Amino acid sequence: MAYINYSDVREDNGHLVRELHGVTLVQILDYLLAHYSWEELDYRIRINCFANNPTKKSSLNFLRRTPWAREKVEQLYIDTRARELVRLRRTENQQAADADNKPEQPQ
Repeated sequence: MAYINYSDVREDNGHLVRELHGVTLVQILDYLLAHYSWEELDYRIRINCFANNPTKKSSLNFLRRTPWAREKVEQLYIDTRARELVRLRRTENQQAADADNKPEQPQ
C-alpha cells in the first residue's frame, strides 16, 4: 500500500484541503458534527465547549476567541476531509478498474 501525504490532498475545485480556502468556521463545525457526535469531538479534542452542555453557538463563540482551540478543530477538519476524499477517490478508481476489467456479455 502506498503512503499518502494527506497534506497534498485537493478538493474537487483544485484547492488544497489544508488551505481551508473559502471554508468558514461554521462550515467546519457543521462538517465535524455530521461526522462525529459532541462526545466524539470531546474525545478527539479536549475542549470544554464540546464536553459541558455543548451547543453550536457556544462552541463557535469559544473557537472564535481561542486560537489554539480553533487550530485543533481546523486540523481535525483537514485530517477528516482529506481521508474522506482519498477514500472516495480510491472507491471511484476501483469501480472504474472493475468496469474496465468486466468481460463483455454475449448478445
